[in-house]
Amino acid sequence: MTDTKERILMSALHLFARDGYEAVSVSTIAGELGMTKGALYKHYKNKRDIFDSIVERMYQLDAERSRQYEVPEEKYEVTSKAYENVSMDSIKNFTVAQFTFWTEDDFASNFRKMLTLEQYRNTEMAELYSNCITLGPVAYMEDIFREMILKGKLKKADPKQLAFEFYAPMYLLINVSDTSKDKGKLMELLNTHIQRFFHNNITEGDEK
Repeated sequence: MTDTKERILMSALHLFARDGYEAVSVSTIAGELGMTKGALYKHYKNKRDIFDSIVERMYQLDAERSRQYEVPEEKYEVTSKAYENVSMDSIKNFTVAQFTFWTEDDFASNFRKMLTLEQYRNTEMAELYSNCITLGPVAYMEDIFREMILKGKLKKADPKQLAFEFYAPMYLLINVSDTSKDKGKLMELLNTHIQRFFHNNITEGDEK
């Protein structure tokens, strides 16, 4: 991606996160960058094209993180085999990485704020918010936990309930991070939660 195209994408995302997607026009984006609409149209067809590029970037970053931390990239229905041997260490490391990504990464935090603003007035944004930040992560962890229970790594339990118990504190901490002055304390709370969750649910003698 060219530097100009990248600047347009990031400036648009910042504006979407601040003012909401619907409130921002191509003219607003171009004006923020000190360029004409004609110059912007050389890189993107319209505002929707910018938005689609933002969403595509998010999914690419998500896939890269999944590969890095050795957790499944696709939904269970697509690659069920990838869910069979996920280690607890991978889950722990991935969860911490996800928290850092959503709270500290400029792209991700603004993407989250954009969806938070727009979810109440745009059904597409509401679906994205659910898939990326609420029910999507819960369903993902449910599939992982179900396989871990079948493998005898976790105690027998309802995997959906476990997924909610695991993810809810992280979701709360992500939202609290926007106004917190002590991000390190939030990370400490998250790590303590992860340790306690696995301590309470791991089968005896299984460490990973």
